[in-house]
Amino acid sequence: MVYVYKKNDRETTENLIKRFTRRVQQSGVLMHVRRNRFASDEKSKIERRQEALYKNKMRKEVSKLKKLGRFDEDSFKELKKKIKA
Repeated sequence: MVYVYKKNDRETTENLIKRFTRRVQQSGVLMHVRRNRFASDEKSKIERRQEALYKNKMRKEVSKLKKLGRFDEDSFKELKKKIKA
């Protein structure tokens, strides 16, 4: 946590803000936050496996529907519901 406790004698508000900003930059807080902004937890091995299996099933079913000429938005939604359940 970065603190700028009091306004110094004869210090303008602008200078106080500049001093605070400088302290924040020197502390490295912004760098840390920017670095980890889009970081997400890794999925477990089981979750990755289940996701891969789901994708494979979807690819097979979609290709089958395309070959039969029945592939459209509605059938895709129904297929998702069917496989998720």
